[in-house]
Amino acid sequence: MSKLVTIYGGSGFVGRYIARRMAKAGWRVRVAVRRPNEALHVKPYGAVGQVEPVFCNIRDDASVRAVMQGADAVVNCVGILVESGRNRFGDVQAEGATRIARIAAEAGITKLVQISAIGADAGSHSLYQQTKARGEAGVLEHVPTAVILRPSVIFGHEDQFFNRFAAMARMSPVLPLVGPKTRFQPVYVDDVAAAASKAVTEDVAPGIYELGGPDVASFRELMVMMLAEIRRNRVLLRVPFAVAAGMGGALDLVQKLTLGLFTNSILTRDQVRNLRHDNVVTEGAQGLEALGITPTPMSSVLPSYLWAHRPGGQYKAIQESAGGLRKD
Repeated sequence: MSKLVTIYGGSGFVGRYIARRMAKAGWRVRVAVRRPNEALHVKPYGAVGQVEPVFCNIRDDASVRAVMQGADAVVNCVGILVESGRNRFGDVQAEGATRIARIAAEAGITKLVQISAIGADAGSHSLYQQTKARGEAGVLEHVPTAVILRPSVIFGHEDQFFNRFAAMARMSPVLPLVGPKTRFQPVYVDDVAAAASKAVTEDVAPGIYELGGPDVASFRELMVMMLAEIRRNRVLLRVPFAVAAGMGGALDLVQKLTLGLFTNSILTRDQVRNLRHDNVVTEGAQGLEALGITPTPMSSVLPSYLWAHRPGGQYKAIQESAGGLRKD
């Protein structure tokens, strides 16, 4: 019988790519999610019954243990960018990751991959980065053979980075930028999935790997690139950190006062803290190359999905081409 991998958060942006790669490698894939009925899109990644979404609550030992039963390997992709309701950074990214690793150790599972983030630091001013670091520490405490992947901002068809700002550019003549000089090293989602898949299926040395693409650019430069791709001219407005922190704090307060009826997905104070620091691979860190993976440049992927935000959509390129024809 083929081997089984349990992927916590396997229907999300990164998780679905890992699930697809694991299925193609011949593994049975158990996708552990809070809402299995909303994860049915993963089933066609493999043969009938090869990829199955199942219910799991990572706050509960019994739930985590049940979906791990019989697994040969575990991948944890669960993470949040914004706190809302019961989804708190500490519960999800620190305690949740630690719980998964502890139960994996109890089950004798030594193949564990943890998706973290560049900048994870227990001493950070950002709660997001603090809890990512605590989650890493908990994973390594229980499963020292684990592989931890720290990607920079991830891009791909379903991303919430380029797609988000491209959607804003469709509606507004101005794009506000917090930390326009902050540098990023965007990494393609399927490269992250390839790294996770290799860590499960091959003999990969345990430890931390920082994943970045071949391009390093400032936030402003990335937005210029995005605007050129969607064929729109917009004013890029720098928002000072002090102003952004005030805006984020006010929006956080509105979320708190409305008891979560309003979710602050616009800008949080914690996100402002993150934007003060570069998000690039640390010099000397192990990365994609150490895993035998050639990083994918943004230029080869962005056109394949950002066309949806162009005036005229997929026909914009045809219109541009026709515009160059001679008129007799």
